[in-house]
Amino acid sequence: MIRKCMFPVGGYGTRFLPATKALPKEMLPVVNKPLVQYGVEEAIEAGLNYVGFVTGRGKRAIADHFDISYELEQEISGTSKEQYLQSIRHVMHEGIFSYTRQKEMKGLGHAILAGETLVGNEPFGVVLADDLCVGDSGEDNVLAQMVKVYKQFRCSIVAVMEVPEDEIHKYGVIAGEAMKDGLYRVSDMIEKPDKEDAPSNLAVIGRYILTPDIFEILKDTPPGKNNEIQLTDALKQQAQDGVVLAYRFKGTRFDCGSVEGFVEATQYCYENLYKEGKGN
Repeated sequence: MIRKCMFPVGGYGTRFLPATKALPKEMLPVVNKPLVQYGVEEAIEAGLNYVGFVTGRGKRAIADHFDISYELEQEISGTSKEQYLQSIRHVMHEGIFSYTRQKEMKGLGHAILAGETLVGNEPFGVVLADDLCVGDSGEDNVLAQMVKVYKQFRCSIVAVMEVPEDEIHKYGVIAGEAMKDGLYRVSDMIEKPDKEDAPSNLAVIGRYILTPDIFEILKDTPPGKNNEIQLTDALKQQAQDGVVLAYRFKGTRFDCGSVEGFVEATQYCYENLYKEGKGN
């Protein structure tokens, strides 16, 4: 039903300069794994094994990470150091990877449109690697939770969380009617509103499931906030023409696009994954 996941990874990562001058921000390590690997693991665990990256210049390290390094493999073959490759070997075995380039950085909507060739005419997930998400204990991961919702309603779905009023300007924000606990039918979406203009405190985070008609909507979406093609604007149109749902997920999200959130994610993963022997 849904088997593909798109990763827009073409951005410059300016908030992490100078570290990201030559290194993709998605390759910054959270303990012992690059940030993007956590997102790919989440997608594969949710059953989305076809993984497509919308990349840009200077992003070759991402493709190299999800490929075999023959020299490294030979160097550590038969030693205790092989254990450190277990997680990436599993990802490479389970995933099927493809890549295309976003020639210009014109917003998330533009990046999604650039990835149309990766997914074709079928529904697909979108993971923004900046957001590291962990499901609650005993729950599916966030993307897997959304796949279950998609299987029931067969429409585009955005993941949302409640945010403080003084942070609302950092997010796309939804207005909508509650269908049941944690699920809303979207009536409006605003990209990074001032707090007095925000229709709610439910902010969209970097997990989506999109139906393929979003591509035609994006082609007709004019530049919006910051003169960029905003996915928020396209989803608003899709909601007005049909149905878009917002799902308040069960779990924790770390904003690894900020230094503070990156440090919080590192501390969490060290305490809850790495030290328990799950980091590899």
